[in-house]
Amino acid sequence: MDAMNDDLTAFAARIDRTNELLTRMLAEVAKTPSTHAIFVDAGYLYAAAGRLVAGTEDRRAFDLDAEGLIDALIDRARTIFADSRLLRVYWYDGARRRIHTAEQQSIAELPDVKVRLGNLNANNQQKGVDSLIRSDLESLARHRAISDAALLGGDEDLVSAVEAAQGYGARVHLWGIEAPEGRNQAEPLLWEVDSQRTLDLDFFKPYVSRRADRTYEPAGAARPTRDDVRFVGAQIAAKWLAARGRESLGELLPGHPYLPGSVDQDLLVEAEGMLQYSLRGQSDLRRALRDGFWEHLQTQY
Repeated sequence: MDAMNDDLTAFAARIDRTNELLTRMLAEVAKTPSTHAIFVDAGYLYAAAGRLVAGTEDRRAFDLDAEGLIDALIDRARTIFADSRLLRVYWYDGARRRIHTAEQQSIAELPDVKVRLGNLNANNQQKGVDSLIRSDLESLARHRAISDAALLGGDEDLVSAVEAAQGYGARVHLWGIEAPEGRNQAEPLLWEVDSQRTLDLDFFKPYVSRRADRTYEPAGAARPTRDDVRFVGAQIAAKWLAARGRESLGELLPGHPYLPGSVDQDLLVEAEGMLQYSLRGQSDLRRALRDGFWEHLQTQY
């Protein structure tokens, strides 16, 4: 009888120990922050945003400020996934023989951005991009690296990528671009995702412009140095702080190193006016501008 009681006591102790371990494990899981990633089909982005803002899908006819737009997408995701951290932005595009163009290389050098290249055929059509998106979405979801995926795209071929990620428990949120008429996303894709949002004309206007409308590139204009641009960024930060006060600074600092899209665009426009030089598509100078802006603000906090 004593031996039976001892066995029951030992069994109860093991149950208590197991319950304690499960409680600790659940507590740790609850403390683990959610993680999200942004997946951009650049082919869809250029075509839809070009049509919306510049009236053309021809990439040669307009400029896309990819760095500014990526920051705006990150900022938008931060407001939607408020209790989540960003893993990175995945940028999918096509290139001949999968060799980066100068523009793609500058995007690849941006922080928190991973460029993945499919191929371009003789008709400048992307090949292999959808399979890259599926591979990344499925792998990240399978390894629990992300809980949410924001997918900017519209091709029906992305349905399998969405289903693969959802099969491992990730939620997929489809982001689209406003269409001047009709719809630019496949209905089967809209049916499969967990949520859908449309980014409108006002969102893209600051980042897309027809090349004929370039403003600050007079013939023979000298390219400013990074130090020149950093100094201008600090000057604008001083004016920004004087106009808005330290309370606004406290709201801005937690987002470092990213600036809200509206602040970043105002910074760009004012800097181009002061420098009389376009910073569009020049990622090194754009970073120098932001560095100067942040450096001044941080000295004042």
